Amino acid sequence: MSEPIPPKFDLKSMDEAFLRKLYQSHQACPTCPSPAEVSQFFTKLLGTLFPDFSHDSFSTLEEFEHHLKVLQGELEEMLKHVPGKKSANPKEIVNQFFESLPVIHQRLEHDVIAMFQGDPAAKSEAEVIRTYPGFYAIAAYRLAHELHSLGVEDIPRVITEHAHSKTGIDIHPASKIGEHFCIDHGTGIVIGETTVIGNHVKIYQGVTLGALSVDKSDAEKKRHPTIEDHVVIYAGATILGGETIIGHDSVIGGNVWLTRSVPSYSKIYYQAKMYNGDTEETDLVVYRAGKNQL
Repeated sequence: MSEPIPPKFDLKSMDEAFLRKLYQSHQACPTCPSPAEVSQFFTKLLGTLFPDFSHDSFSTLEEFEHHLKVLQGELEEMLKHVPGKKSANPKEIVNQFFESLPVIHQRLEHDVIAMFQGDPAAKSEAEVIRTYPGFYAIAAYRLAHELHSLGVEDIPRVITEHAHSKTGIDIHPASKIGEHFCIDHGTGIVIGETTVIGNHVKIYQGVTLGALSVDKSDAEKKRHPTIEDHVVIYAGATILGGETIIGHDSVIGGNVWLTRSVPSYSKIYYQAKMYNGDTEETDLVVYRAGKNQL
């Protein structure tokens, strides 16, 4: 059966100024790397670091080295044509980025260990790598963060938004996240641009580390909270504000809303009040324990 003939469309009926506007936008960035190209580069790079994500196989070390050189070339070409401020020396940035891969890989291995040890349902570290959205989102963040730290614009955000679309986990590449980071379940997590997270932190689904103000004049200020080492934040908690600090070894309960700091070894949670067997209201409970008492 032949395909239907599409209806004729007379371009003369389209506003000429609009056509010219679209044409000029294409001329302004004729070779800009599309989000799809950036996402494909990230996918290939992740597959290089973790073969669970790779479609390629390599018979010799020389083949693998050639594969890496191809990726380096792809990144350099994208840096030459990325929208916005151009990188001063794309080749130098590429070299620095690829030199950092051993450190990034080690950090990701530590993240895998944290997720495996932090989730009783995990049967192996391989399962964490292959199936956990938290690992995918953290991997995208760590690679994007390194590019962001090297002054690259646009590409890091495309990488983390690609992971966001696949996992529901939104991590800004400019945020600072320490080692042994554990995301459990993950869907709905938001980690804002100026967030600082320490080591051995565990975050559950639906957590927001956000800003109190969305005023554009605050763009250069620290707007998001600081989470110190060994903190657990349970599902649905919202922590806002650049001056908000969650002290180390604290536990933030589910659905808690915080806009002020809490000291180390704190336990914050809601406790329901019961009247005649019915729940009528809840109180925010702040429990401050000594070391090793949480």
